[in-house]
Amino acid sequence: MGTPDSSASTATPEPSSSPVSPEGPSRTSAGVGRLAWPLGIAALTAIAVDAAFSVERAGTVWFWVLAVAPSLIVGLFAMLRAHRDGELVDWLKPVWGDPTRGIVSAIALVGAALAFVHVVAPVGNPRESWIALLYRQVGDPVSLRAHGALVAVAIVLAAAFEEVVWRGLVTRQIAESVGSRTAWIWAAVLYAFAQTPTLWRLRDPVAGMNPILLLAALALGLVWGFMARYFGRLAPSILSHAAFDWCVIMMFRLWGPGV
Repeated sequence: MGTPDSSASTATPEPSSSPVSPEGPSRTSAGVGRLAWPLGIAALTAIAVDAAFSVERAGTVWFWVLAVAPSLIVGLFAMLRAHRDGELVDWLKPVWGDPTRGIVSAIALVGAALAFVHVVAPVGNPRESWIALLYRQVGDPVSLRAHGALVAVAIVLAAAFEEVVWRGLVTRQIAESVGSRTAWIWAAVLYAFAQTPTLWRLRDPVAGMNPILLLAALALGLVWGFMARYFGRLAPSILSHAAFDWCVIMMFRLWGPGV
């Protein structure tokens, strides 16, 4: 009958345990190169944050412009890219129950934020100034109330475009380099890194460096990143983000008089 065809025994290669794909180093280099986008976006955001949180811009319209503009600019690019790749509709399409998911998660996050502030920066503690300095940048409650409609528009735009950028574009770019399982976590880390300038911009002479916004960005980035991964779209995290920001800025402020 003859010997078996030797080619049959080699037709299916053994699975490789190496993380490098069959294409070799060029594929790996391309994956590492894709990280330039997330790192560049984080650096751009950090520069804008540093400018926005200077004491000279506290409570001014320029704070809001610098805080929102980078997300709008990069977000428009991200939306055009997602549209080109046929992903934009899937990212943004609402599904029945999304408003409930967004509102319920926002309420839970507001409760967690109130508890965190109560423990970390209670009234009378020097660290209370960390929260006070953050709200100083946002603006006087009387002015916020007088311009409530504009504040609402800014909050919604910032929330929507930040989610498109960080939970959309950045997470996808990282996923192409490290895989989708942990990409949302690394995106949250970069999201928090972009707030690093607030450590010294909101520093208090007694309490020291101010980690509040950096820690908040990390925690919120993880929550919204998980929501985007779990639901497979951005609508729930956008709604949660916008509702949370509105609550802590306009309704259930973590410090000082209400709006």
